[in-house]
Amino acid sequence: MQNVPPHVVLVTLFPGVDALEATGPAEVFAMANVLLPDDRARYDVRFGGTRTGRIPTFSGVSLHADTALADIKECPDTLLITGRMDITERGPRPYVDPDLVDWLRRKGKDARRIAAPCAGAHVAAAAGLLDGRKATTHWATAGLLAAENPSVEVEADPIFVRSGKIWTGAGITSSMDLALALVAEDHGDELTLKVAQHMVMYVQRPGGQSQFSVPLAYPTTVRRSLGDLRRWIADHLEDELSVGVLAERMSVSPRHLSRIFRADLGTTPAEYVEALRVEHARRLLERTSLPPAAVASASGFGSIETLHRVFRERLGTTPGEYRQRFTLA
Repeated sequence: MQNVPPHVVLVTLFPGVDALEATGPAEVFAMANVLLPDDRARYDVRFGGTRTGRIPTFSGVSLHADTALADIKECPDTLLITGRMDITERGPRPYVDPDLVDWLRRKGKDARRIAAPCAGAHVAAAAGLLDGRKATTHWATAGLLAAENPSVEVEADPIFVRSGKIWTGAGITSSMDLALALVAEDHGDELTLKVAQHMVMYVQRPGGQSQFSVPLAYPTTVRRSLGDLRRWIADHLEDELSVGVLAERMSVSPRHLSRIFRADLGTTPAEYVEALRVEHARRLLERTSLPPAAVASASGFGSIETLHRVFRERLGTTPGEYRQRFTLA
């Protein structure tokens, strides 16, 4: 093997960090090292913590920080900013470690490349690293990221976003998708495909984050009758699903049904039905060869014109463009 300087990847750690945000990318880089030809630079993954030694993670598994961030002198080739999502009654909420943010404000911009998946995007934003850039994060906290950081152009749907030298990613497992994209930037598609095959990963995960938002975007239903209705709706998307039909199904008045939906789910019956139909249409476009007119019928939209209108309004694209981008075939 030739003497090629390594590509240093510095992964940040703090007590309570989501373990997979640190270890997932490390596994991707390790597999790339195994498959790289001898004349290519290997990844040298190092863990830098807000303190040295044992770092407990959210899952209870402990990681080891090789060194304290404050003692790091060398500028890393890639800085991977980790985070943690706390699950609250209001849904996922990012934890932003103040010690990590303080170090990033002073040293973060020195890195040649920065990657911040999931809650790490909130940490990067708090340190000012995302100012004036596009970014993404977990779909459930994208609105919060935008509200707290007006100078950041937040895109809620992509699995990852590149803006200059900074990459941000979606949920926790997308940290591996993001690492795979970094390998592709460094070494090209052929090597990336081999890594993905060995790790049983998508080279590019089909669909965006919004594929996970229905019904996961809505809270668990407390009323058993509403939970039963939601499951029935999902099984009858081709049927007439007006507010009147749904109210009769639940044995309440249309007005009362609307109040229940607003109180429990924060939306209207019509909006909920349309969201489910869009999700079903997306799956059909991704996984079948059905023509758009058949997709419209099977999803309950009735006409290709309605399908096109809803896709434009909700996804900013057409069914044909969506299939071309995200098909699994």
